[in-house]
Amino acid sequence: MRILDRYILKSVLALFFQCLFTFLFLYIIIDVFSNLDEILKQKANIDILLRYYAAYLPIIFVQVSPIACLLSTLYTLGKLNRSNELIAMRSAGMSIFQITKTVIIFGVIISACVFWVNDRFVPSSMNLTENIKKQMDAESRKNKDKKQDIITNLSMYGLKNRLFFVNKFHLSTNTMEGIIILEHDEKQNITKKIVANKGVYKDGQWTFYQCITYAFDEHVQIKEEPKYQEEEIMDIPESPHDFLHQILRPDYMTIAQLQSYIDKLAKSGAVTVIRNMKVDLFARFASPLTSIIIILIGIPFSMMMKKRATGMSSVGLSIMVGFFYYVLNAVSLALGKGGVFPPFLAAFFSHIVAFTAAILLIRSLP
Repeated sequence: MRILDRYILKSVLALFFQCLFTFLFLYIIIDVFSNLDEILKQKANIDILLRYYAAYLPIIFVQVSPIACLLSTLYTLGKLNRSNELIAMRSAGMSIFQITKTVIIFGVIISACVFWVNDRFVPSSMNLTENIKKQMDAESRKNKDKKQDIITNLSMYGLKNRLFFVNKFHLSTNTMEGIIILEHDEKQNITKKIVANKGVYKDGQWTFYQCITYAFDEHVQIKEEPKYQEEEIMDIPESPHDFLHQILRPDYMTIAQLQSYIDKLAKSGAVTVIRNMKVDLFARFASPLTSIIIILIGIPFSMMMKKRATGMSSVGLSIMVGFFYYVLNAVSLALGKGGVFPPFLAAFFSHIVAFTAAILLIRSLP
């Protein structure tokens, strides 16, 4: 590695870890003080709090790494600009890529780390933090559940290898609407599909209304005429409480689990939930790229800074750039879940726009 590369890398690494640990510290401190009343009320001991915030570290790392990358890039290259070192490098015949190659490679490595942490640790961390939060705030959780009247797009795995999808779940009346149930064999081939307009839980059992049952053979082909029942008592052991507390959330799944879940839902006809799941799946691959793309955005800004435009100016600029980038990402994901964009485009749209803008800005540098 060249002396210049080591010089730039040392500065970027130092600033990145300073920003990372600062953000981690501030995140935890702010969260503690914002929930201090509840912590004191529940008399949560230190061990539980330490476990909770230790489990939260992977989540915080994934969230703050892109901003730390942007800030370290802006400050490092801005400092080189202020001391006229960039001018000296360009005068020596070095291209923009040669100067920033180390920073770009650093961004690729951070993106790979974010992808690994996001898939391996974040889902289990979210499950763990949720369980710890329930221990610390059991009473508040009960009250929250009572206040929640309707759950939409509910899905869960049940007993007897069943997959449930429900359009609406009315908690106050224990009523489900728009029900689809898929039963699978040991090889996860679909054997039965139950579609019902409505389901009501009463006296310890579920009664479905306007219910159609489809039976499938080993080739997943309908083997007999569908059976229609105006009213049918179903052999479903799950209670409303089970549905409420076993909801499957994409954030709690790894990429492999999410892909498997989408494959199982593919034959259910639940178009909306499948589309939303696909957006979430592609976003798992797209979101780690934020670190490298946001570094590319920071390169032209740092090189166009005035000599005094370092320090706090780089902080303000990083906040502004990060804000617009995340707003664009949130809008594109919402458009994907709304059916305006295809799932793949929705997940990568903000990255494509930001990458294109970064390349155009870099090419316009003198």
